[in-house]
Amino acid sequence: MSNDTETQSYGMPHINEPAPDFEAKTTHGVKKLSDYKGKWLVLFSHPADFTPVCTTEFMAFAQAYPEFQKLNCDLLGLSIDSYYSHVAWVRNIKEKFGVEIPFPIIEDLSMKVAKAYGMIHPGAADTSAVRATFIIDDKGILRAMVYYPMTNGRSIPEFVRLVSALQTSDQNKVATPEGWQPGDKVIVPPPGTADDAEKRMNEGYECTDWYFCKKAI
Repeated sequence: MSNDTETQSYGMPHINEPAPDFEAKTTHGVKKLSDYKGKWLVLFSHPADFTPVCTTEFMAFAQAYPEFQKLNCDLLGLSIDSYYSHVAWVRNIKEKFGVEIPFPIIEDLSMKVAKAYGMIHPGAADTSAVRATFIIDDKGILRAMVYYPMTNGRSIPEFVRLVSALQTSDQNKVATPEGWQPGDKVIVPPPGTADDAEKRMNEGYECTDWYFCKKAI
C-alpha cells in the first residue's frame, strides 16, 4: 500500500475547514459534534485506558477543566476502548488519585471517529490512537491540531493557552507571538500595500519595523 493510499484510508482533517462530524457513545451518553455548536471543543485521543501516561494527562485535563469552561470550551476524550473500560478507568482514577473526570470519553471500538480525525498512525500502531488533540471553534471549524507520540505526555496548559490565543485573534483580528499569554501585547497584521507600509510607523503601534508592530489590547 502506498503512503498516499494509507493517508487517504485513515483520513486527515484540515485546519480552517469543518471538523469531521461524528455521533458516538460516551461515558456521558451519546454525543454528536453538533451538540457543541456555540461552544469551543478540545477533542483529544489517547492510546489506551489504564496506562500511566494517559492517566496523568486525564488528571491534568480534569484539573484544568474550570479554565477551559471560562473560555466557553468543553473537553471530549477518546480511545479505542469500550464504554465499560472507560467507566472502570474513570472510577479507578477517582479512587486511587482523588481526581474526578468531569468530561465524556468516546467509546470508539469501530475506530470510526479515530480514522475520520487521522488519530490512527500505522507506523505507531494499527489499533491505538496516538495522542492527537483538536481544537474546534464554536462554529464547528477545526482551528488547530497537535500530534504527540505514545511515549510522551502533552502539556495541558498549552492547550488552555492556545484556545485563549485563538479566541483573542478572532476577537481582535490580530496574531499572537511565541509564548503569548493573556495580557501580553499582540501582533498587528502586516500592511498589505507599500502605501500602508509607509504609514505604519506613524499609526501609534509599538513598531520595530514596518512589518513588525505590536499593541496592547
